[in-house]
Parts: sequence; C-alpha cells; structure tokens
Amino acid sequence: MKISFSILFSVLLAVSPPLRAEGFVGQNDNNPQQFNPKAHVQIINFWAAWCAPCRKEMPEMSRWFEQKGKQQKVEMVGIALDSRENVAAFLKTTPVAYPIWRYNGNNSRAVMKEYGNEKGVLPYTVVRKAGCTYQEKLLGGIDGKRLDAALKAVTAQCAKA
Repeated sequence: MKISFSILFSVLLAVSPPLRAEGFVGQNDNNPQQFNPKAHVQIINFWAAWCAPCRKEMPEMSRWFEQKGKQQKVEMVGIALDSRENVAAFLKTTPVAYPIWRYNGNNSRAVMKEYGNEKGVLPYTVVRKAGCTYQEKLLGGIDGKRLDAALKAVTAQCAKA
C-alpha cells in the first residue's frame, strides 16, 4: 500500500503539537515571539485578566517556575487572551517570574483549539516537549503539584518516543 507524502504530512500535523507562535507578541515590547525549540519542556498557560481562576493560579505558577522550572530548564510562557492595558494593570498587582505574551489575532478560540483546548475555557495549560507528540492538557486552575505531575508525565512519555 502506497501512502502519499501529503496524506502522511497531514496526519503528522494533526497529532504533533504546534511549535510556531503566530499571533503572539511580548506584553512589554509588542514584538513577535517564538517558542524555544530546544527547551527541555515547554509550559504554555492561556489566561485572561478577567478570569478569576487565572488570577488565582498565577502567583503559584510563578513560585513554581522560580523554585523548580528554571532549574529544570523549562520554558514557561503565559499567553494572555486580553488587551494590553488589562494585562498591564493585572501584572502591576501580580507580577510573575515568567514571560507574558499576548495573542493579538482575531480568533482566540481557534488558537486555543490548535493547542488542544477543545472546550475553549480558561485557564488552560499545555505541558509539552519539542519533538514529542505527547502533551499534558490541563483545564482549570493549576498549582505546583499539578505542574510537577504534568512535567513528570511528559518527561516519561517523551523518553519512550
């Protein structure tokens, strides 16, 4: 049986987590952002300043990143689905240790779906490793224990690949 390259490529795209960061800009400089393809593990958190569970989880995520994430060479990014002004006001009262980007496109629901969020709810976090199709998808608020468990699962699954 012969499989065409275009069919195989389409299948691979469907199961592989996207590595591009189209429509993502830095909160402070408004410059286009890209994920680090060499990062050991990537944690991508979608949030908004108007989202109460998002606001609640961010201090804990920031502490986790400072205490564990940096040492494990984790790339952690918070992607706000909100205006620059709302994000800036929130970050004045709740600073975080990891970079904050904003999605500046016009279809946040489609972008979240592209990253595995079928329900379109916030907060939503993806833990993944570049070059590995396995990823942990975390709906709702998270804490250090959930981040530890997700990181452990991704590391174990991707070691098998």
